[in-house]
Amino acid sequence: MRISPSDRLFVLTGAGVSAESGLPTFRGAGGIWRGYRATEVATPEAFHADPLMVWQFYSMRRRKHQEVKPNPAHFALAELERQLGERFFLCTQNVDSLHEQAGSQRVLHMHGRLMMTRCSREACPSKPFEDSAAYETELPKCATCGALLRPHVCWFGEVPYELDRIFAELNRSTILMTVGSSGVVEPAASFVRLARRNGARTIYVGPEAPANHDCFDEVVLAKAGEALPGMVKDWVAA
Repeated sequence: MRISPSDRLFVLTGAGVSAESGLPTFRGAGGIWRGYRATEVATPEAFHADPLMVWQFYSMRRRKHQEVKPNPAHFALAELERQLGERFFLCTQNVDSLHEQAGSQRVLHMHGRLMMTRCSREACPSKPFEDSAAYETELPKCATCGALLRPHVCWFGEVPYELDRIFAELNRSTILMTVGSSGVVEPAASFVRLARRNGARTIYVGPEAPANHDCFDEVVLAKAGEALPGMVKDWVAA
C-alpha cells in the first residue's frame, strides 16, 4: 500500500497494540480478576451493585499502566502522524495513554481514559479530570455534587464517546488501517465496512486475523511492533 499526498489516513487501534507493551486484554486469559470476568466489573450495573469492587479493579489497572511503556508500534504511528499532519487521525479503543506517551497528538479515545475520573451523576456540570489515584478502601466523591466518582471509561452497555466526530473522519478518509483489534466489538468492528463503502482502501496489521478479516484489502499477520516500523519507514520514503 502507498500513501499519496492527497490521501487521508484513519487508524483504529485495539487491545493488541497495548498487549505488546504488557497490558492484559479483556478477552484474553488475563481477563480474569479475583474470580470475576472483566465484563462483570466493567458495567454500570456492577458499579451500582458494588462500586468499591469496581474501583479496586480499576485501581489495579492504573497501577499496571504505570509499569508499562510504549512499544515500537506506538512510536511508528506517532512518526506517521508527524509526516501526514492533519491528514492523519488516530482512533483508539484503548483506555491507556501509551499513544500519547509515544508522541501522538491527534488521538481520540472512543472508550475513554483509564487515568481520568468523572462524576457518576450524568446531570452534574463537573468535567472529567486527570487522576492516577488508586481507590481501594474508600470511595471518592464529587466535589461539585457529592455523588460517587467513577472511572472515565466506556463500560459494556454504554455508548462510546465522540461517535459523530469519528464517523465524520471515517467519511473523509481514503485509507483505513486497523491495528491489533479483534473485529468483534461494535461499533469499531464496522468501521472497515463504512470505509470500504466510501471507497477507502483498507489494511489490517496484527498477529492474528480479526473476525472481520474478509473486509480488508490487505491483511498483515505480524505483531504491530515488528511490522509497523518498517511499513511506516517505507511509506515515508515513498
